[in-house]
Amino acid sequence: MADADADLVLQSQNGDPAAFEALIRSHQHMVHSLTYRMTGSLADAEDLSQETFIRAFEQIGSFRGTSKFSTWLYRIAVNTCLNWRQSEARRFQLQANCAEEFAARHAAGEDLPGDQANEIQAALLKLPAKQRAAIVLTIYDGLNHAEAAKILHCSETTVSWRVFAAKRKLKRLLTIGRIAPSAPLESHKQRDEGCAPHQP
Repeated sequence: MADADADLVLQSQNGDPAAFEALIRSHQHMVHSLTYRMTGSLADAEDLSQETFIRAFEQIGSFRGTSKFSTWLYRIAVNTCLNWRQSEARRFQLQANCAEEFAARHAAGEDLPGDQANEIQAALLKLPAKQRAAIVLTIYDGLNHAEAAKILHCSETTVSWRVFAAKRKLKRLLTIGRIAPSAPLESHKQRDEGCAPHQP
């Protein structure tokens, strides 16, 4: 891990709260971005970001430095989000709220610059949680499949399959929504994606 993180982690493990606060400041944008992509709600993203750092603080003593601190923190954030998504009722309510919001916008004739990003976010929320996590980590956060596999506790082949399957579903959803899958889904350079696997 980076030297700055290594020093702060060691100080945190020795009971220095100021050091852990510095780690929070350094990584809070990354964690919040991830939790927002996973939930589609700013309020829930904020709650899950806080929960992620609380869990990280509680588990900091178990961090051994065999991976980067950011990778370890990503893993906690992803697991926190996946656990949150276990509530199907909450999932459907969130999607219903999004649908109502978009319907209201279209009825009012609004055509805001952010509409396309909102449509992509809505499509992301319709993916299975594990496929969404793979897309968020590799497309939005720029991790390669090996890095994403460590965070998701699965093989690189599984990550590749999830990304492939998720892209197909997103393309179909966005086509139905009559928007083209632009920058967030196409511009990222996949360093190691290659051909899609034949099975999950």
